[in-house]
Amino acid sequence: MGGERVGIRALATYVPEGRISAEEIASATEGRWTARAVRDKLGIEQKAVPGPDDGAQEMGARAALRCLERAGVDPLQVDAILCIGDELREFPLTTSGIYIQERIGAQDAWAVDVMQKCSSFAAGVRLGRALLRAEPGIRRVLLAGGYRNGDAVDYTNPRVSFMYNLAPGGGAALLERGCERNEILGTSLISDGALARHVIGIRDSGELALEVTDQAGMRRLLAERSQPNFQRVVRESLAQGGLGIEHIDYLALLHVKRSAHRQILTSLGLEPHQSTYLSDYGHLGQFDQILSMELAAARGRLAEGDVVVAVGAGIGYSWGAVALRWGRVAAERHEVAA
Repeated sequence: MGGERVGIRALATYVPEGRISAEEIASATEGRWTARAVRDKLGIEQKAVPGPDDGAQEMGARAALRCLERAGVDPLQVDAILCIGDELREFPLTTSGIYIQERIGAQDAWAVDVMQKCSSFAAGVRLGRALLRAEPGIRRVLLAGGYRNGDAVDYTNPRVSFMYNLAPGGGAALLERGCERNEILGTSLISDGALARHVIGIRDSGELALEVTDQAGMRRLLAERSQPNFQRVVRESLAQGGLGIEHIDYLALLHVKRSAHRQILTSLGLEPHQSTYLSDYGHLGQFDQILSMELAAARGRLAEGDVVVAVGAGIGYSWGAVALRWGRVAAERHEVAA
């Protein structure tokens, strides 16, 4: 697609050091799940747990500071902040992006909150790239935020067992116009209102808890639509860069149960080594994709010129993908089949 090149100059996450094991999660379910089932079915060996100072806004700020340090960019050089964090934060009704702006010292930026649950990374990249292309005075857009929705999971409620993997964390990505690294090739988003209120938050004895309003209906609809929508957003994001699924080198995928992870890889013709299963972290919401790329780079599994697709899905329901070319723009390009 046309438009000035936009790349991701740097990525970073913040993950609390504390961990809860599969055995401890099983114990919290009061016998409804065994540790083996937590490991084998849900795909959790252990997951992060927050410390006393690990609020969602603060974790987003910490990830943002790491990102800017890696990029070698002064916070005063950031023009706009799109906070892609979620709703459970230190103080209700506060604007997380403005907190992050102040916390990192980006006084010359303006900030706004953008939220699409676990598709927020794709939504943020799409909006950030459009902003950079539309406004010549903006050169750098920082995506940042934190995630603490796991606080609302009741382990004794079997209807929300698919969310037992929710874990705290923060993530950030610095988008830059004219950037010569990690060029954004395309983005795709789908939202499906038929599932808008199948997962909601309720007040139970004063505490906020996640609940499923129609378990059978949600399972039926997701069985029909989820895998096709995962494939669709991946294909559409790649097509914007003139590529197809055969060009994927690495899939940065959100944490899902083991069988779903395998199914998505198989549907795209990918092997297990072409992704990272986050069984030691859990599901950090919209920041899984950033964590996956961060881990893959640290482990030497990403090479200059690799085609990477970051894909997520969120309750509501939404699916989103970002296709990018890893490393320097000058890296050798894939040949696109005629």
